[in-house]
Amino acid sequence: MLNVVEVRVLGSLVEKEMATPEYYPLTLNALVNACNQKSNRDPAVSYDEDTVADAIDSLREKGMAASITGAGMRVPKFRERLSEKLNLGRRELAILCELMVRGPQTVGELRDRAGRLHPFSDTEEVESVLERLIEWQPEPLAVRLPRQPGMKEPRTAHLLAGPPAIASPAAEVEAEVPRVGRLAELEAEVRALREEVRVLAERLEKFRAQFE
Repeated sequence: MLNVVEVRVLGSLVEKEMATPEYYPLTLNALVNACNQKSNRDPAVSYDEDTVADAIDSLREKGMAASITGAGMRVPKFRERLSEKLNLGRRELAILCELMVRGPQTVGELRDRAGRLHPFSDTEEVESVLERLIEWQPEPLAVRLPRQPGMKEPRTAHLLAGPPAIASPAAEVEAEVPRVGRLAELEAEVRALREEVRVLAERLEKFRAQFE
């Protein structure tokens, strides 16, 4: 199982291998920049070199990354081994990569975003790939999340870092409490204003009566 830093580092390596192979493998500095870039990332992070280096060392021990050194190379470079470790095809790798660098997404979002890594003909093809990841053996690599209130489609998340945190119904109720409290305040204000208008109307009637 990976931690969140390892997921971002590994996902960034996979993305650069598929999107910009001419600049791959990556130096440590390039990998830090890839992890911290503002586009195509959710959430945004700001890792330093030590944090990324520690994650790379851990990924190498787990067989999911490798370092490359040799004549003419001033600094070591790093590559992913996720595809080899899990025997993933390019379609599965593209979808899994997007889930790693941008978090849970709908089928439509994945088709649009993963298309920059590998072409997908339609959402049905993406759905087929997701089903394979969900049913992957010996352990599933993805899971379908419960559909959130207000969303038409459910989202899918990767399982490389274990089961994703899902907001409980109780948490959703707690989130609604401030709204309910504010609504009660507004209703009280309306009632007070109505009473004030009623009192002013009575005073106006009494004032007019003095001149009749």
